Amino acid sequence: MNNAYEIMPNIFWVGGNDRRIERFENMFPLPNGVAYNSYLIRDEKTALLDTVDTAITAEYIENITHVLNGRQLDYLIINHMEPDHCGNIEEIVRRYPDVKVVGNAKTFQFFNQYYSMDILDNRLEIKEGQEISLGTHTLRFYMAPMVHWPEVMVIYEVSQGILFSADAFGSFGALSGNLFADQVDYEGNFLDEARRYYTNIVGRFGNQVQALFRKLEGLDINMICSLHGHIWRGEMISYILDKYQQWSKYIPEKKGLVIAYGSMYGNTENTVNALATKLANKGIQDIRMYDVSKTHPSYIISDIFKYSNVVFAAPTYNLQLYFPMDSLIRELSVLNVCNRKVSLIGNHTWASAALKQMTELVNNMKNMEIVGNPIDIKSSLREDRGHELDQLAEEIYLSLQD
Repeated sequence: MNNAYEIMPNIFWVGGNDRRIERFENMFPLPNGVAYNSYLIRDEKTALLDTVDTAITAEYIENITHVLNGRQLDYLIINHMEPDHCGNIEEIVRRYPDVKVVGNAKTFQFFNQYYSMDILDNRLEIKEGQEISLGTHTLRFYMAPMVHWPEVMVIYEVSQGILFSADAFGSFGALSGNLFADQVDYEGNFLDEARRYYTNIVGRFGNQVQALFRKLEGLDINMICSLHGHIWRGEMISYILDKYQQWSKYIPEKKGLVIAYGSMYGNTENTVNALATKLANKGIQDIRMYDVSKTHPSYIISDIFKYSNVVFAAPTYNLQLYFPMDSLIRELSVLNVCNRKVSLIGNHTWASAALKQMTELVNNMKNMEIVGNPIDIKSSLREDRGHELDQLAEEIYLSLQD
């Protein structure tokens, strides 16, 4: 049974959902699965915009054949060559051998790296600003390199003002019948997964996202169709655009505190628990605390993008920074996280290294302000050093009032 959905007259969603998949890119947990979106325009000519992962090929092909209803496919447009979107290119070309496969030079370079099918006779290479007319619908192409791969492009459908945005404005999570963001409690049920998706998948490329925003200035956008997650329309368009403006400029969404800690035997954990209690007693709300050994870093990274302040606390291990904490901070650095206020707590028994290495890693990141005097604990925080934690709590509290 097909699951195609007409999102506008003669424009159809023909994608599908995968709730069995364990991890996105074999790294990021997907407790609610993922949607693979693809779109088909039926006009004087027909155009399929991107394919899907091979995990849902059968459902996908059924959707396409239903919408085409015996017609041939004229264009297959590849906005993004990552395998979860290009996994069915060869299958489509086999079924529709006269189809024109539309992409840019980098698209076809990547195709030849992944696949062995000869599509030379099918290739239609396009460049920035070129248009393809399907009849009443016109597709205009904008290059969006490094959002989040170098071959990425987006399409603006001129007659209806639809932006087909590749991976931009997407989200983790399968769809449950409601394709549009305004049909669900997005803030309550989906925003966290949209943020986790952006920060971990696209987060490094904030400057490139801003470059795409500049290209799209002045366009009348009435709908945004991403390759993952919900479709945006109405007031929800400005909602997600505002979020992307904040995320891509590395601006915190709100004042608040993330405490990320590692603890071998509970002593560092006890310290950050005491710190959190002191801050709560001062009236600080919305404190998020994570054990870096237990929580997948993608969730911690997402909240660090969200909040203004972060505390890193970890012990020394084998004369190095505790490995899960080292990995987390280095990943934040790779993602170009900046403009945060950071407080540091180290711990050691017989040799101190954690605090020094955390300080170096944070100082090598852009515009990260160290708040308070870093504390280096010897095994456990004793009562005679409690005043240091009191002072750190006060400095964090004051920084949250700015």
